[in-house]
Amino acid sequence: MSPTARGFPHEIDLMAFPSDPGAMYRRWMEQEAEHMFYHGYDNYMNHAFPDDELRPLSCKPLTRDRLNPSHIELNDALGNYSLTLIDSLTTLAILASGSTRKKNKALDYFQENVIALVGLYGDGTDGKMGLGSRGRGFDSDSKVQVFEMVIRGVGGLLSAHLFAIGELPIRGYEPYRTSNGSKQKAQFKGEVVWSPTFTYDGQLLRLAHDLGKRLLPAFYTATGLPYPRVNLRHGVPFYPNSPFNNDAERGQCQTTPQPSGELTETCSAGAGSLVLEFITLSRLTGDSRFEQLGKRAFWSVWERRSNIGLIGSGIDAESGLWTSPFTGIGAGIDSFFEYAAKAYILLSGSPRPIISTSSPPVIISPLVQEDQQSAESFLQVWHDSHAAIKRHLYRGSMYIHPHYIQADLYTGAARAFWMDSLSAFFPGLLTLTGDLEEAVESHLLFTALWTRYSALPERWSTASGSIEGGLGWWGGRPEFIESTYHLYRATRDPWYLHVGEMVLRDIKRRCWTRCGWSGIQDVRSGERNDRMESFFLGETIKYLFLLFDPDHPFNTLDAPFVFNTEGHPLIIPRSSNANPHPKRPKEPPVKQSLDSPPTCPLPPSMIPFSISATATRPDLFHAANLARLHYMPNPSNIESPLIEFSSDHPSISLSDLVSPSNYTYYPWTLSPSLIPHNATCSKIAARPTFDITFPAHPSMILGPGILQRVGNGILVNSMGGLRLGMIQDVSGSTGAGGDGDFYRVQAINNIALGKDEKIFLAKDVVSSVVNPQDPNFTRVRDNTMLDLVIDIASPSPSAPHPTPPATLNSTSLSSSKRLALSSLLPLLTSLIHSPPPSSPLPPNRIYLPAITPTGPGAIPLPDDIEEALGPDASGSPQGPLLWHTIYIADTLCDGPLPTHIPATHQIIIAQRGGCSFSRKLDNIPAFPPGKTSLRLVVVVSFEEEEAGDGVPEGWMIRPLLERVQGGGEGLVRREGVAMVMIGGGRESWDLLSRAVGVGVKRRWSVLAQGVPISNLIII
Repeated sequence: MSPTARGFPHEIDLMAFPSDPGAMYRRWMEQEAEHMFYHGYDNYMNHAFPDDELRPLSCKPLTRDRLNPSHIELNDALGNYSLTLIDSLTTLAILASGSTRKKNKALDYFQENVIALVGLYGDGTDGKMGLGSRGRGFDSDSKVQVFEMVIRGVGGLLSAHLFAIGELPIRGYEPYRTSNGSKQKAQFKGEVVWSPTFTYDGQLLRLAHDLGKRLLPAFYTATGLPYPRVNLRHGVPFYPNSPFNNDAERGQCQTTPQPSGELTETCSAGAGSLVLEFITLSRLTGDSRFEQLGKRAFWSVWERRSNIGLIGSGIDAESGLWTSPFTGIGAGIDSFFEYAAKAYILLSGSPRPIISTSSPPVIISPLVQEDQQSAESFLQVWHDSHAAIKRHLYRGSMYIHPHYIQADLYTGAARAFWMDSLSAFFPGLLTLTGDLEEAVESHLLFTALWTRYSALPERWSTASGSIEGGLGWWGGRPEFIESTYHLYRATRDPWYLHVGEMVLRDIKRRCWTRCGWSGIQDVRSGERNDRMESFFLGETIKYLFLLFDPDHPFNTLDAPFVFNTEGHPLIIPRSSNANPHPKRPKEPPVKQSLDSPPTCPLPPSMIPFSISATATRPDLFHAANLARLHYMPNPSNIESPLIEFSSDHPSISLSDLVSPSNYTYYPWTLSPSLIPHNATCSKIAARPTFDITFPAHPSMILGPGILQRVGNGILVNSMGGLRLGMIQDVSGSTGAGGDGDFYRVQAINNIALGKDEKIFLAKDVVSSVVNPQDPNFTRVRDNTMLDLVIDIASPSPSAPHPTPPATLNSTSLSSSKRLALSSLLPLLTSLIHSPPPSSPLPPNRIYLPAITPTGPGAIPLPDDIEEALGPDASGSPQGPLLWHTIYIADTLCDGPLPTHIPATHQIIIAQRGGCSFSRKLDNIPAFPPGKTSLRLVVVVSFEEEEAGDGVPEGWMIRPLLERVQGGGEGLVRREGVAMVMIGGGRESWDLLSRAVGVGVKRRWSVLAQGVPISNLIII
């Protein structure tokens, strides 16, 4: 007889793990998770089935609040269709693959409850068998939320169907077809005999189709965004603008729709997170409406993103306008990002959809565009979304530990500093998309928070270190456990197993009741609520179970399957929606972001003599510090409802009563006073911040008019009383051959600014206030870079209007467009509108970045250039350009120019290359200086020369004038010739050939304590 280990949920044979104690630990925890599921599931079946959910404290069913229809927190999800059972079917199927006992209890329960579900709601057909004891399908007079019905109802039924026909694996379950008597793997429309009285032939799929069709009326809107709610029996009668509410008697729409109190506001997650379920439903049934409407809703959200690439939370389904200017990664937005990445996985390798001609009687929009059908298009949405999140919502290590904030949708400015429990999904998504380092660091903070509260509060503030707005409940949400599961699968780091154990122990200690598992109303006091959400069995315990079973078929399945946002696995069977022309259409290439690796990275390497790369991270205690983990209480007694049950229950041990993770789990529990300064973590980075305040003199303008919002920032009309909040958090080139951190104005007079917003100051406004000796605000002229100003003649009003060359900086000109990124004036001219055209039309003014030369032959620019060639503070041009006679000279390498050229032309244009820069200037003959003679030589660099410099794309090397300038006859030139170089190649050359005026605009910048301010521009 082999020895056994006691204290486990069941006695475990130790001889089964002779050399792998970790395997015994995982098996133990796996069985703990399994028994947690059955404790909740059995009590639901005993006390609540066939109603939607269970009240675990009162041991009664939880149903819709029909007396209070506005109780949407309850009624949105509870549609009176046995919600917990549908959500639990896939968990039973997954547990069935982990069972090692001869009798597969989970598989038996799975099949028995599919049979029970069919008995309640019918088999989905139109005949007698389609009528169940509770009705025909989901014909229920219940107004529910579309999003909840899709992810829980449709998703759960589809996933259970895929398990039933063998497309998703259950260990030891081999369905066979019997329609022709041969043994063949079941496919849709096949038959699988489960018992002498029941044959599975797609009942769950037909029920999913029935539920899906009842949701379709919500999708027919002018915007493509679905209405948030629908009545499962009557459709959308409460939305008077819906095309389904036409005046049927007269055959036309109501001219004056009756007012309705029903909100038409949905959210990005609610509208954009339907594609996985609807794609699968269309591919399995051949009804293409679902896939097209689900994709249309997704793209309708994405097409309304702001100019900085962010999407908001609330959006109106009828107008398509954002209802809130806030954005983040959590509630209302979260699963949109998740479905962008997972749609790419689900669609990978599958053919384009076959569009059927069947459709509802009302079609008010075209199908999804061809370029929005492909898997790659969804992947690009994820890349673009992630880039915008990293730019505007992500706060790096200089904010103690990396985390994400709430920001303004349009500017990216910080608006709030809380994080919610829903955003704990993001580390798992980052893991799936290969952004492993960001996933690990963000997961650390959630781990520290769970350790502090023994749960995740609904909303917690990184600024105050406390629960935000009293939102301290935890309803059994799965997002943190889901991310823990994905990170362990990617890293195999035992740290995540211990995190999973911490979660499991805390749930057992705080949420156990005699009739199931409760939510926690306040994570600080331990007060519980009387509801076991269906997703607790459908997701939370499912991910815990998979975390501790590395050999589960789902952990080794090599196929494009995904978990939907309710934890239901989905896959498109290769046999579904077969294309008669199997050759895939050529997909458009997906452009890769610079920070997006083409392959998933390897797990972090281990430090010698350690077993966890995460536990030895140098920033481990940074997360603990930000979470204020040292405030965690030290309990002096045992407080758990399990105490009353532990004496006679075999699965309860002392470790369940006092969480070993929260109070003895090194290194989280050490307070900062007990940690040496040179211990296991690196020093927490400090971000330099300070304020600059300008005094208000008696003659200055004060009031709200001193600040004027323009397209991409704020124009300052007066410095009196101005306060600038500075922070050093922007990396960039210092202009001196290296990189450094710039200061950034993060707030002006308590107005928060986004990372890409600018502050515009007129030079005369700055000069009247700023002390030139002030080290905190020093105005500096850029002696290297400037702007070459070009006037191009405008076409006459009666002539055809070609594309104006003034749009150079926003066209497809390759080099000029790249160089324009470094130009300050093109940015400003795009913000401030020019005066209305008059007759004759003024010339189009263009600003091209230019670089000055260096070396013995370089001389300063002419003294008579005006610095006020750009717009003034009000946006008006400041006079004509000074130089109007222009000579095009090719390369200036073929010998001296005629003597009259420099004497009669103020500007000479030459191509780069062919000879040295000094040789070009030597070929310009001596000339008498004057206002009408040569003032400036402009050298145009072409693509081939720029590529040969070996510098990053879009940059230029300063021209070298290696010797003192000559006069063409071997003599030293008494009056040197000023020179600048621009990029842009042929496009810039053509513009200069058509120029009617040329000038120079100097650049000015401001230094704070010797460091450049990146977003402050002097005009």
